[in-house]
Amino acid sequence: MQRTKPPFRAEHVGSLLRPPKLQEARGKFAAGALSADDLRKIEDVEIEKLVHKQSAYGLKLATDGEFRTAAGQLDFFTALEGCEPDQAGGALRVTGQLDFPDHHPVLAQFRFLQRHAEIAHVTPKLTIPSPALLHFRGGRDAISLEAYPSIGLFFEDLAKTYRRAVKALYEQGCRYLQVDDPVWARLGSEAERQMLRQRRDDAGNLQRVYARVINYAIAERPSDMVITSSAGRGEFRANWLVCGGYEPVAETLLAGTNYDGYVLEFDCDGAGGFAPLRFLPKGNKIVVLGLIGATPGAPQSKDDIKRQIAEAAKFVPLQQLALSPQSGFADVGAGDMVSEDEQWARLRLAVEVAQEVWGR
Repeated sequence: MQRTKPPFRAEHVGSLLRPPKLQEARGKFAAGALSADDLRKIEDVEIEKLVHKQSAYGLKLATDGEFRTAAGQLDFFTALEGCEPDQAGGALRVTGQLDFPDHHPVLAQFRFLQRHAEIAHVTPKLTIPSPALLHFRGGRDAISLEAYPSIGLFFEDLAKTYRRAVKALYEQGCRYLQVDDPVWARLGSEAERQMLRQRRDDAGNLQRVYARVINYAIAERPSDMVITSSAGRGEFRANWLVCGGYEPVAETLLAGTNYDGYVLEFDCDGAGGFAPLRFLPKGNKIVVLGLIGATPGAPQSKDDIKRQIAEAAKFVPLQQLALSPQSGFADVGAGDMVSEDEQWARLRLAVEVAQEVWGR
């Protein structure tokens, strides 16, 4: 049976390849040859076209392709109060008390997406980074001792900041929110767990802490708002590629967090098998299986994908499963990108397989 509310049977993670015109505009903006207002106008045009194209390919959702982001997750975090980019580049520092401001740019970005999604008769899907990311990358060393003498106070404010973000987005009309959660894949990697031990963090304890923060953040969402997690391996500017299956984190993630659904990558080396799905509670939660490759190479056959879905259904009822490409198309290095035609062919493949497995 197809689903009339998200997550849908055919999904995609969010980011899509930037068209040449947008890439050129971003280059000019970076060089000081294009104003921020002119860049935004070009983004508007390209996002409007993108929304209608997603609808035309049979998807029931539309994202903005993450066309407005210049530095991945950094853009969202640095617009929070109390959070700044590290001067060394590529990292974040918490320098003051965290809060979600009324003028956060993600609100206007969602309103634009919503207007055009309504015209295209699709559900607008917004993606924001997980609160766990703000702690995981730098740990205690990246959090001001003056602002937060206790790490417990930091996590408390982080949870409250995200609760305010969820409330603000709902008030703008957001009914489908995806939280990018690559931390869970890293917590499942032995190499990453060793890194945590070296900085005096415990992976098992962090699982529990992150789950509490997430659950507090989404606890007051109204019943008509769907919030899902994307626990991928390459969500942060292609720097999150890690090996390790979901077994070490599956019970906490699937049974211990109160998301409505989970996008899990399985089409990559080291992702492991489907057995960790046994921790998904029976009921309304959905696991979106990332089974379709998002990097160059021959796409899988429909029969191969269906066999994998059937294998996953040994651990989770088929009605609690859905299908997507294994990651966002713009979240890999430039040399690993598929062509635009390949991107859309794989999204169409997801739609077609979903129709054949779950019906039209």
